Amino acid sequence: MVPSDRPFRWRSVIAVVFLPTIVFSMGQYAIIPVIPALAQDLGSDLGAAALIASMLVVGQLLGDIPSGALVARIGERRAMIAATGLALVAVVAMLLAPHPAVLGLGVLLLGIAGASFGLARHAFMTSFVPLRSRARALATLGGSNRLGAVAGPLVGAALLAATGEPASVVVLLAVCCFAAATVLLVLRDPAAAVVRGPQTSGETEVRAEAVGLWATLAAQRNVLLTIGVGSAILSGLRQVRQVVLPVWAISIGLDEATTSLVIGVAAAIDFSLFFLGGWIMDRFGRLWTILPCAIGLSVGLIALAFTHDLDARVGWYIGIALFLALSNGLGAGILMTLGADLADRRNPAPFLGAWRFTTDLGGAGAPVLVTALTAAFSLSIGVGVLGGIGLVGAAILRYFVPRFVSSRPGHDASA
Repeated sequence: MVPSDRPFRWRSVIAVVFLPTIVFSMGQYAIIPVIPALAQDLGSDLGAAALIASMLVVGQLLGDIPSGALVARIGERRAMIAATGLALVAVVAMLLAPHPAVLGLGVLLLGIAGASFGLARHAFMTSFVPLRSRARALATLGGSNRLGAVAGPLVGAALLAATGEPASVVVLLAVCCFAAATVLLVLRDPAAAVVRGPQTSGETEVRAEAVGLWATLAAQRNVLLTIGVGSAILSGLRQVRQVVLPVWAISIGLDEATTSLVIGVAAAIDFSLFFLGGWIMDRFGRLWTILPCAIGLSVGLIALAFTHDLDARVGWYIGIALFLALSNGLGAGILMTLGADLADRRNPAPFLGAWRFTTDLGGAGAPVLVTALTAAFSLSIGVGVLGGIGLVGAAILRYFVPRFVSSRPGHDASA
């Protein structure tokens, strides 16, 4: 385990963890609004563009388990460097794609790289940061990712306004990957000066997550088939929001620069509520954030489904995008918190691996479902159906969260 009395300086992780996280996530989030435009330039219709955009979250799901094995084998820092290398391969595929399928492969690889990078940095912080500072460090790590989510689309919007070429944002992603890799390669690894056992606590955690997943899924089926399903639906709503907003913008004739600007402003609202959501959870209980988040995202998507052909559809799009960001921001960290609440304190890693797989399954499946409904019917129907499913998920969470999780530390569950 990580010694609690070991000297620790925040500046030792700012450059080697927080800075690469901000830069890498900046590139990732910058590309999200323009993926449908890149697909459309290659001849894709709206359904195919939505499918290609959803490959990002499918890649994240596929990358979860091998990423754990990779980190356990080569270590956290090397895994982050490898992830930036894989992201650069994805950049090449997206820039040179002669066909939408190649573009989709590039987006899929980017999702796998994101999963590897995210798990590696989590494991690094678990290994290196003393227990007394771990919660603040992980919260700051989450905030660093959200800061990249704000900066990425805004810088992308500026590039699009200057060049008019969606490919310029892919180049931005490449620059961000190079920058993150350079920081990781050049700066001294602070963990190298720490005497650790043959396997660090972070490596132990990810190895435990990677081994015995199916056994854990079976053993914890009562939790995962109830509150886990509701949480998977919430994860799906969040991913659908990221996939649908760029596709919807294309369908109503909005240009890429304006789309990136709207999504960047929405991300800023989301980021601004990061600490408020955590405070509400600790002060009033988990339901006070998870229900507004789930219901808000569901209602927002249902409302969006009815605005496509309105004269004021652009105004509605902007307003609903900001409302969805507000709803999502209130639930910042809720799925990680629920996972931690439900896990065995003596050995949390196996359950957390199963929990993450369950929620990521919902995150990957929901955009694919929207794509299928869009191809079969229309984008509006796809979005509306997912909003309806979201309300079902909110009802599941309302019923089961109080039965599995205390409303407040030291209190009985109630809402």
